Amino acid sequence: MPKCTGPILIAVLSASHAAGAVASLASGHVRLEFNATLHSRVIARFNGKETPLGPFSDSETIRIDGRNLHDFAMTSSAFSSFRDRLGAARRLVLRGISSGVEKTVTVDSYPALPSMLLVTVAYTNKGNASLAVDGWTNHAYQIDAQPGAVGPAFWSLQSGSYEKRPDWIVPLTAGFNQQNYLGMNADDYGGGTPVSDVWRRDVGLAVGHVELQPKLVSLPVAMPGASVATVAVEYRHKEILAPGESLRTFRTFAAVHQGDCFAALRDYRRVMILQGVRFPASPDSGFEPIWCAWGFGRGFHVAQIDRALPTVESLGFKWVTLDDGWQTAEGDWNLNPSKFPHGDADMKAFVSRIHAAGMKAQLWWSPMSVSPKSHLIEEHPGWLLLDLTGARRKISWWDSYYLCPAVPAVVSYHQQIVQKIIGEWGFDGLKIDGQFLNAVPPCTNPAHHHRRPEDAVEAVPLFFKAIADAAKAIKPGALIELCPCGTSYSFYSMPYYNMGVASDPESSWQVRSKGKVLKALMGDTLPYFGDHVELSDGGNDFASTVGVGGVIGTEFRWPPDDRTSLPSDADAAKLALTPEKEKLWASWVRIYREKMLPKGEYLGTLYDIGFDRPEAHAIRKQDRTYYAFFAPTWAGTLELRGLSPRSYRLTDYVHDRDLGVVGGPKARIAVEFRGSLLIEAAPQ
Repeated sequence: MPKCTGPILIAVLSASHAAGAVASLASGHVRLEFNATLHSRVIARFNGKETPLGPFSDSETIRIDGRNLHDFAMTSSAFSSFRDRLGAARRLVLRGISSGVEKTVTVDSYPALPSMLLVTVAYTNKGNASLAVDGWTNHAYQIDAQPGAVGPAFWSLQSGSYEKRPDWIVPLTAGFNQQNYLGMNADDYGGGTPVSDVWRRDVGLAVGHVELQPKLVSLPVAMPGASVATVAVEYRHKEILAPGESLRTFRTFAAVHQGDCFAALRDYRRVMILQGVRFPASPDSGFEPIWCAWGFGRGFHVAQIDRALPTVESLGFKWVTLDDGWQTAEGDWNLNPSKFPHGDADMKAFVSRIHAAGMKAQLWWSPMSVSPKSHLIEEHPGWLLLDLTGARRKISWWDSYYLCPAVPAVVSYHQQIVQKIIGEWGFDGLKIDGQFLNAVPPCTNPAHHHRRPEDAVEAVPLFFKAIADAAKAIKPGALIELCPCGTSYSFYSMPYYNMGVASDPESSWQVRSKGKVLKALMGDTLPYFGDHVELSDGGNDFASTVGVGGVIGTEFRWPPDDRTSLPSDADAAKLALTPEKEKLWASWVRIYREKMLPKGEYLGTLYDIGFDRPEAHAIRKQDRTYYAFFAPTWAGTLELRGLSPRSYRLTDYVHDRDLGVVGGPKARIAVEFRGSLLIEAAPQ
């Protein structure tokens, strides 16, 4: 058997080496084994130990005439070496045959990606009759629970977008089943990042694809019983495979890791960067605290915002966001004359007043939507996206329709709107908002002359690229925030904005867990906005945003006795900046600005957000490490990981409380807290 060379191990195995295994390819931490019918299993390799994650399974299958072809008798295997944009690599190619279909499995291992193996499968019709293909599946694995596991056997990252806006990171329970289809799961909810992940306390497995365009795959995760979970990459697409023709799957992957999903998401990001994806720089201003006028609702009056500006400025907020309600109609994007009676002149003056107060101005915008009452829909009905039924596709929140992002005239029109917002009115940034912006359905409008209905799906990232290019051509330091309203972000649009956001979080847990996911995918150089603190637990949980290195924000109303422009007094009271709140808000702005943790390095592999208790996050900034612990109540020992072997002074920097001196690299302290505890470890 060949020996291990560097981080790569390749081998052709006998059945006596591992039950049923006849061939395998490995990287540093992962090995993929195949048996004689081309079933496979994943072996994790950490700390000198090999851990099979489950039994051999019919992991790669094709569906023909309503049935899956499971078993392919292996006919050959071969190894080779090559180099591509991911670096040097070794390749294993396996072939097998079943019912007149030849299956070719290509597995690639890269030293630069020691925890991941990339797989492509081709199916060739060797028969004399055409075959009706319904789709294919890659990486259909079963993951066994860790022996003796206590509490949840598994935690999981779910990548689909749903109208109920569920948590992205969840503990699995028996009976759990989520399809994670990355197309549309409701009229205007869809898309996502093509990675799903299931992990145990000791090891995890992620699967997905590394194509450079969004694809309409599913990433189903299920827990059919108390001790097993399953993952897969599925693609359902009908086509005819004529004799001699081949179908090739997308390039998919299996990746192992320790801890939670952060490492796997970071590895996925690395693969995409190696393939040419580039992330933008964010202006320094993108890390400043944000006040949004959404607290006054759609029915706001400009005078309300003007009255609040001195308080906003005195508290230390540096961004003012004008939210929904300034426009006449979605699609037209003209100024509402009841709020801006002198049109452009009024808006320019409004922005000038923000600038004069030493703050920057951001404008809410919901591109790609068009109201049935707009002039645009009357003038350009041919711009509408028509779904697979030939119908206009509804956007629920704004009672609007989709415009097709693959139509050049639609793209050009939106660039003209950017020119007005930033070039004429003088705004410094865009808040691009809407749950429908994550993805669109395939478009069948015959006026668009699409090659395929999926052209619209794949055009969404390029639509945002055009907007970003237009904004930065006017103001290179423009802040572009994308808020897809609770949906699971699409990675493909991330290179075209420079601020992610918790996106209408429904809990403090979502603020923190979304922060961990987005920091893995977008990196540390782009700001993560924790959204309005009023959306957190208790409406005042700044700690959850600060603790994960997020940018703080608020939508408070001032003066506190203002009850206008919201549907109920209760809403106004909830958002009112009372004297007590004002003192608390000022304290957190001070803490935020002193520590400026978004400019540190988020140490996402130190703690497992699922299994570690209390929940913990860590950030390194210069020579200091900042820890954030969260629990309803806690009395016990905390472990401070990631320190250097030296002494550190610990401070509860929220309450300015000395917690003593400890020694690295791992320190333990006994504490009690309720809700959260934020600690600074400063070297002595």
